[in-house]
Amino acid sequence: VTVYSLDGILVFGLLFVCTCAYFKKVPRLKTWLLSEKKGVWGVFYKAAVIGTRLHAAVAIACVVMAFYVLFIK
Repeated sequence: VTVYSLDGILVFGLLFVCTCAYFKKVPRLKTWLLSEKKGVWGVFYKAAVIGTRLHAAVAIACVVMAFYVLFIK
């Protein structure tokens, strides 16, 4: 999967959101990465919030993207 294609960007975005949502559950990583809410480091916090609030939609999108990458592409 190349990052410069649309599906590559979608895969990267989904993996980023899922990873940041996982970081939010780990106490040491939460204080290290998700303490800033603004600026460049705030992107991690915002992705974690998206991943936790929309966890059902993110999970469905991950399953659909995995099916697409494995069987269609």
